[in-house]
Amino acid sequence: MYLSRLQEHLPRVRDRIEQALRRSGLSGAVEVVAVTKGYPVAAVEAALACSLRRCGENRVHELEEKVARAGRDRVEWHLIGHLQRNKARRALALFDLLHSLDSLRLAVELSREAERSGRDIACLVQVNTSGEVSKGGFAPAEARDAVAQIVELPRLRLEGVMTMAPLTGDEGVLRRAFAGARELFEAWGRGLPGFQARHLSMGMSNDFEVAVEEGSTMVRLGTVLFGERTP
Repeated sequence: MYLSRLQEHLPRVRDRIEQALRRSGLSGAVEVVAVTKGYPVAAVEAALACSLRRCGENRVHELEEKVARAGRDRVEWHLIGHLQRNKARRALALFDLLHSLDSLRLAVELSREAERSGRDIACLVQVNTSGEVSKGGFAPAEARDAVAQIVELPRLRLEGVMTMAPLTGDEGVLRRAFAGARELFEAWGRGLPGFQARHLSMGMSNDFEVAVEEGSTMVRLGTVLFGERTP
């Protein structure tokens, strides 16, 4: 079920990404993270069969279950949801990239656990460019000072920025949210030693084309690839 749907829809998604790049005049690869949260492990297997190695999960518990069944070697696991500080130790052995580094306190805890385990952690800084209280992340006006402190923490590699736009059909609202994240990403890449401007993670199933036009290098796609989740 998941494989046949993905084989049908992934080429269309890739074509839409290419068209968005052409419209914007941008070049370069846009990585697809297959958001497998809420789907069975069969969705992960389908992604792998279609050469999608990056899979995104929201919760540590579900990520543990998926890793236990699909393994660590074949999949590049991305933790894209909020990570509670008390689950940092459990999570470290599970993910390859954390998209949602959303507070200085979490950064300090992750650094401490990374030192304990002797491994580096790749993270993206989550910024709340929409201003919605329901969304996590650093407020843009406060983010630079926090990021300047985080890059000094041992064992943390800040590799980019993540944001979520409002759930709206208003293209202007979407563009402002994505452009705000891009501006921070570019400014920190130029002016913050230790910040690696590698990944700009923005865009989901409902808005990824606008995100790509605004400079996204990594889109997080679930329903457009796998269909609606079933309870």
